[in-house]
Amino acid sequence: MEIRKAAKPDLERIMEIYRTAQDFMIRTGNPNQWGHFYPTADILSNDIEAGVCYVITYDDVVHGVFVMRSGEDPTYRVIENGAWPNDEPYVTIHRIASDGLIHGVFRAAADFCAGLSDHIRVDTHADNRVMQRRVESYGFKKCGTIYLANGSPRIAYQWDRPAGNARD
Repeated sequence: MEIRKAAKPDLERIMEIYRTAQDFMIRTGNPNQWGHFYPTADILSNDIEAGVCYVITYDDVVHGVFVMRSGEDPTYRVIENGAWPNDEPYVTIHRIASDGLIHGVFRAAADFCAGLSDHIRVDTHADNRVMQRRVESYGFKKCGTIYLANGSPRIAYQWDRPAGNARD
C-alpha cells in the first residue's frame, strides 16, 4: 500500500469510498455517525485543497481515504470522563474510510501518521464498534469523551510512541 495526498481528480473515487463506508456503518449498527449525508463533496474538496486529505492506494487503485491534521484540534481542547495523557504536539486522524476490498487501511494510515509524529489522536462514535476495535488493536488508549462543534459526543483516543522507540 502507498499513501499520497489526494488530488482533485480523486474526488469521485473518494466519494465512492465514503458511500461504501456509509453503507457498511449502517449495516454494522452505526447509522447515525455519517448516515448517507457526511462527508459532503464540498467538505472533501476543501480537505483536498487544504492538503490534508490522503488516499491509500494498492496497484495504483485508491482503496482508502483519511484526513490528517497537524497541530491542535479545537474539538480536543475539552475532554470529559478522562484526560489526555500529555500535551505534546500531535496529529489527528479524521474521516478514515475504506472500500472494503483490501485489509489494513487503518493500520496503513496510523503507520503513516506515526512516521510523522510521536502522538496521534483519533475519535469515533460510540456506535462505531468496528472502528473502536481497529483503534484499540493498534494500541490507542481510550482517554475520554470529546464533543464535535455540533455538540455530538465522540470517544477520544491517543496513541503515544513507546519510550525508546524512535521514529524511522
